[in-house]
Amino acid sequence: MKRFAKGFVAAGALVFASALTPVTAQAEQFVNVLTGGTAGVYYPLGVALSKIYGDKIADVRTQVQSTKASVENLNLLQQGKGEIALALGDSVKLAWQGDADAGFKSPLDKLRIVAAIYPNYIQIVASKESGVKNLADLKGKSVSVGAPKSGTELNARAIFAAAGMSYDDLGKTEYLPFAESVELIKNRQLDATLQSAGLGVASIKDLSTSVDVQMVAVPAEVVAKLGAPYIAATIPTGTYTGQDSEVSTVAVVNFLVTHSEVSDELAYQMTKQLFENLPDMVAAHNAAKAITLEGALEGLPAPLHPGAERFYKEKGLM
Repeated sequence: MKRFAKGFVAAGALVFASALTPVTAQAEQFVNVLTGGTAGVYYPLGVALSKIYGDKIADVRTQVQSTKASVENLNLLQQGKGEIALALGDSVKLAWQGDADAGFKSPLDKLRIVAAIYPNYIQIVASKESGVKNLADLKGKSVSVGAPKSGTELNARAIFAAAGMSYDDLGKTEYLPFAESVELIKNRQLDATLQSAGLGVASIKDLSTSVDVQMVAVPAEVVAKLGAPYIAATIPTGTYTGQDSEVSTVAVVNFLVTHSEVSDELAYQMTKQLFENLPDMVAAHNAAKAITLEGALEGLPAPLHPGAERFYKEKGLM
């Protein structure tokens, strides 16, 4: 009887252990995708990325988080409160250096790059009614420069400085997300907004179909003073309603960023699935047309994640 009882207990333990094994092996991994405001480009691309990862990476559960974009995203990654984020290259560079004025109290040493993706175009738009036609005309006007210490706001500071201006030259400085800035212009409570985003951003499209607007150029001499990671760029004719000529401006590359505590395998899969499902990204927003495997390693402002590095080595890029 005792022998039977011992055998029963041993068998039961074995069955119990066997039942647990598959659960452990198939434990879900959580991927929080950090984006930006819902009226920008980061959010729809983040939603597409979340769906790709949820569908294509085994045992992964995803979530999309709307944030104040680059600076907040990078701080959240450092804290382990996200697995992948979109961020501007200049913000990543300042985060890696620990630039307190830019919103980084100390160097964010856990940041790791997944890929360079598409350029953000600095798009300055004013209502025709404001009379603003060039950068100098913004003096004395009310201008929204993006959420405080966001990537957009860091771009605004840099551009004004290169143009020999500062926020003190403006009549009023508003620190607002894209959609709120547009609503204020529509209601004649704001003259202009500077938005750092992919071409055809929803907020400016909305504005240009609601009121007559003037796109404001960033001159070549200002671009030259800015230097890397900024590059000269052009907003093509017809990008927005009423835009009957191309507009010279400046662009800065966006990056997909993760952190060092994300496993090599997950980082590898996040990189691989991005490039194997680019049509899904383009379907979410045209800005993704600029994402290429050939450009994925250009101008890295922080170290690559080893998992991403493994993917690029497989593709012969390293």
